[in-house]
Amino acid sequence: MRLVFLGPPGAGKGTQAQKLCADVGWAHVSTGDLLREAVAAETELGLKAKAYMTGGGLVPDDLVVSLVAERLKKDDCAGGFVLDGFPRTVVQAEMLEKTLEDMGIALDVVLYFATDRDVVMERLTGRRVCKTCNINYHVKNIPPKVEGICDRCGQALIQRDDDKPETIDHRLVVYEGETAPLIRFYRERGLLKETSGNLNVEEGQAAIRTALGL
Repeated sequence: MRLVFLGPPGAGKGTQAQKLCADVGWAHVSTGDLLREAVAAETELGLKAKAYMTGGGLVPDDLVVSLVAERLKKDDCAGGFVLDGFPRTVVQAEMLEKTLEDMGIALDVVLYFATDRDVVMERLTGRRVCKTCNINYHVKNIPPKVEGICDRCGQALIQRDDDKPETIDHRLVVYEGETAPLIRFYRERGLLKETSGNLNVEEGQAAIRTALGL
């Protein structure tokens, strides 16, 4: 299946996408990871993105779409993928639609994670990430075996700046203005299905599988 996970920051999209893809063998495609990896590898697209990122600007939509298209052409995406964190706007969704059409493929489902605001706040402020593995943890819900240390590689976990309380309100305002309109966009295309983003990891995974008919 070819999926988009859609919902507010803190809905659990990344955690659930990682688990689902690991279990069923699909590719987990995170635009945040793609940008970081392309910049670190100093690819042509990465260097272009870095110029915007270091200057404090937003990476242009066409550049992000090009990164996604490049990733989706890799062999591990042939059996299915989950796009996590993309598209973020209707313009990006329209560009993605055209890009997939040019590639001869189409989305099967856009899964919307309906999530309460208080759940979002608790999750984001407690989230920790491994800079090396990009694995998400949570101080309460998904704690590492050793506090502050990644289970996989042993590196220190960090709290990203955009998960700090002073930035979360702004992220939610941006989401409502730019990303929430995608709910209607994909509903009109008959692609939207809904699940709860309020559930814990195991309950959420079961609900996702039910929504997708797995």
